[in-house]
Amino acid sequence: MGLAFGAFTGRADGVLHARRSPQWLRDGLIYEVFPRDFSPAGNLNGVTARLDDLKDLGVTVIWLMPLHPIGEKARKGEYGSPYSIKDYYAIDGHYGTVDDLKRLVSEAHARGMKVIMDIVANHTAWDSVLMAHPEFYKQDKNGKIIPPIPDWSDVAGLNYANLELRQYMIAMLKYWIKTCDADGFRCDVASMVPTDFWEQARAELEKTKPEIMLLAEASKPELLVNAFDVDYSWPMLSTLNDIMLRGAPASNIEKTWEKDRREFPQGSLHMRISDDHDEPRAVARYSLRGALAASALMFTLDGVPLLYNGMEVGDATESGDPALFDKLTIFWHPKDRPLMRRTYRDLAALRKQYPAFKNDTVTWLPNSDPANLVTFSRQDDKDQFVIIINFSNRPLAGSVDVKNAQDFKPVKITGVGDGIGRRGERGHQYAVRVRVRGSARK
Repeated sequence: MGLAFGAFTGRADGVLHARRSPQWLRDGLIYEVFPRDFSPAGNLNGVTARLDDLKDLGVTVIWLMPLHPIGEKARKGEYGSPYSIKDYYAIDGHYGTVDDLKRLVSEAHARGMKVIMDIVANHTAWDSVLMAHPEFYKQDKNGKIIPPIPDWSDVAGLNYANLELRQYMIAMLKYWIKTCDADGFRCDVASMVPTDFWEQARAELEKTKPEIMLLAEASKPELLVNAFDVDYSWPMLSTLNDIMLRGAPASNIEKTWEKDRREFPQGSLHMRISDDHDEPRAVARYSLRGALAASALMFTLDGVPLLYNGMEVGDATESGDPALFDKLTIFWHPKDRPLMRRTYRDLAALRKQYPAFKNDTVTWLPNSDPANLVTFSRQDDKDQFVIIINFSNRPLAGSVDVKNAQDFKPVKITGVGDGIGRRGERGHQYAVRVRVRGSARK
């Protein structure tokens, strides 16, 4: 006997459809916050104090990395991984209190922003309060609790064949919605947890808050049918790294987009990323100009763009493993990068103002140098935009095949042609051109 959770989106018309995500998410800009590094205080109040800055940047969804106490047993680094959870029902004392989180969410809501929490459902710390229930954990043939992956030595894997564990986790998710008015969850390594659990959880959570958002840290098509609203565009990030770091042709971006369109349910929503806590900073991988070119792509493609805290100032502080296990405060006032915040703000404003950037229609345009140039258009019934991005490390002269080219006019984005980055800097030539034809609505 099988059980189905959530609304059926299925194949009524012979096509597999993704669930319909809340409009506020489809229109949104997600901003990932690592509270430990976001401010000198390294706590929730340090985030609340900067909400006006985030609002001014154009952020609409704040994703808070895990806030729970971190395990001490088998800890990595001085502070430990925030993804090694000791107690799902508590706030880490370094971050503050439940009341501090309530205040952060309330103040964000007052500014028209949503707040989602990072939930680690796949594993816990070795000294988790759940260790009182060894049956909740994966075990080897000798009954010894084991990590989900051998290299993840600081965490123990949870066993979702246990129905009591499922109920515990769903109750915990409801607690944070009811107690702090959280707007949803980013779900760590979502593909390592059974899909039917997420479908079960989704159905239950919607009884508490109908328009919640669930973000899957995964690229697994079935997750977007009933359980999740949005996932990671990892294939596009991998392609971008191949182009920027390994010399692959820029035309691979179109190929990856087309492949995703074929393989994922119709209407699937992807979070467009070039930087997050698992990657070295984009400015370190791609150079300043390359990082901005990558962001321009992510902001103008279909999907929902992500900013990881510090991107807007070109922060180059070490990121990912092992930096994730220590405290490395963001340097908010780097030299020679004053325009970057304005560039990101302009990209966010462009996307907010024009609905053409928030539908799922992307038309790829032929150009004279597909090894280096990416060219596509975004349009609706009012406006049409042509985006041209040079992913090479030198200025290029090229052409793109556009009908009625004389009807288009340039769109100003701070930093385009303004010399972002030091003269003589090696790396990718930040060259983005956006042109519009249509109403240019206000």
